[in-house]
Amino acid sequence: MTPSPFHGIFSSFGQDQSTQTSDALPVQAKGEPVQEAIAHPQGTQTGQIAVDIYELDAYYIIRAPIAGVKLSDIDIEVDDKVLTIRGARKANDDIATDQFYLQECFWGDFERSITLPISIDPKKVKATFSKDAILKVIIPKEEKVKIVRISEG
Repeated sequence: MTPSPFHGIFSSFGQDQSTQTSDALPVQAKGEPVQEAIAHPQGTQTGQIAVDIYELDAYYIIRAPIAGVKLSDIDIEVDDKVLTIRGARKANDDIATDQFYLQECFWGDFERSITLPISIDPKKVKATFSKDAILKVIIPKEEKVKIVRISEG
């Protein structure tokens, strides 16, 4: 298998790799929601979305299913090699916390930052959002300019 240009640069946002030893879901009692979120110093929580990243021809493509979100609730930011997807998933019904037996879906603000192996030109990034709530971000690979030194001789 060919090594990926992404090998080693992805880690779970906001999580320490050394503590990720089990794939088991935590068991919670009724009324104690299970939500993967990142606690910030301000006391707010930010959820994280799942992404698929793949290479196709001259592009890197990031695909993220984001159910329960409108296009107007999504923001994509580019800063050099880092692409950040932010948004908010809003629950339309008011259900009291003690009514849940299990709550795995994160409702509220979410954010996912992805470091790519190339610098990204924000003007060339394209994004689509399908009716099936799949966000697809298309990032062209830039050809690197080779520097040639000319010596006297």
